[in-house]
Amino acid sequence: MARTIPFDPSLLETHCIIDARTPLEFAEDHLPGAINVPILTDAERVEIGTLYKQQGPQIARIRGLELTCHRFPAIVATIAEAAQGRPTLVYCWRGGLRSESIAMLLEMTGYPVVKLAGGYKSFRTIVSAFFESVSLPVQLVVLHGMTGSGKTEFLQQLPQERYTTIDLEGLARHRGSAFGSLGLGEQPPQKRFETLLWDAFRKAPTDRPIVVEGESKRIGRVNLPGDLHEVMAASTKVWCTVSVATRVKRLSAEYAKEEYRQPMAEALERIKKKLGGPQYEELQRKLAAWDIPGVAQDLIEQYYDKLYYRVRKWEPQGTISLEDYQQAEEELAKICGEES
Repeated sequence: MARTIPFDPSLLETHCIIDARTPLEFAEDHLPGAINVPILTDAERVEIGTLYKQQGPQIARIRGLELTCHRFPAIVATIAEAAQGRPTLVYCWRGGLRSESIAMLLEMTGYPVVKLAGGYKSFRTIVSAFFESVSLPVQLVVLHGMTGSGKTEFLQQLPQERYTTIDLEGLARHRGSAFGSLGLGEQPPQKRFETLLWDAFRKAPTDRPIVVEGESKRIGRVNLPGDLHEVMAASTKVWCTVSVATRVKRLSAEYAKEEYRQPMAEALERIKKKLGGPQYEELQRKLAAWDIPGVAQDLIEQYYDKLYYRVRKWEPQGTISLEDYQQAEEELAKICGEES
């Protein structure tokens, strides 16, 4: 029987991580870097679960063997190719029969393998505990500013040797605004977002600040987990200034894509009540004429600036201008130096 070991983050670097659960379970969330090698399909898992409840474990296991035994050679071959000589860590939901079955196959064929104690559920407990009481060993810097300021672009070009940057909107696949989902694909499930975020914090070096954008508690359909939002509120806060003209230019460059035409119309419809009839109709007209700078200007003046940061109940530790990113970086370095 394969040895069972508790989860440790170092395993993610040293082992080939194999998720034996179904594709649906894997899609909801999985360990960072894991490869899905399901021993049962989604439909088969339902069938086995029903048999287990109605006729008992023996009948369910016999049926499971009937369904899966012809796949064993392919399972071993797939894992061996992925492992490339590394030891394998295999897990299922609770560290039960599915991971045990794959571990036995690998052991019998001479491949080094261990099982994750408690399966995915044990890993999930660790992620949840991290966010229940976020404690970071380095300075956390949060960039705040009006929509279209260029915060994301500035964040992405910061030198990695001086800062750790975590793109919350990139991980959430949403910009946190009415048009925030355009071009970013489907948002991850909540658990997947939390694992991606946990992994980003896990990888952060301890000799440089972590820089993120200021966000609401909710980003599209996902939430900042645990007390992260409160920790961000108590961190080093930087206010980013930029002219309306520059904001219009940056928003226009980001959204003036033909494939966004219909999604933008749909997003506009969703905020119709907040805009009011006349303003909505004017924006519709400009969008139909593909006057994206006009749309951006109106949204800034009639929607974004009225909705976000209307009341700022805090004072920033520093202010930087994002008109010029290089100069902004120098200003940010001074703020971080003062707070270190």
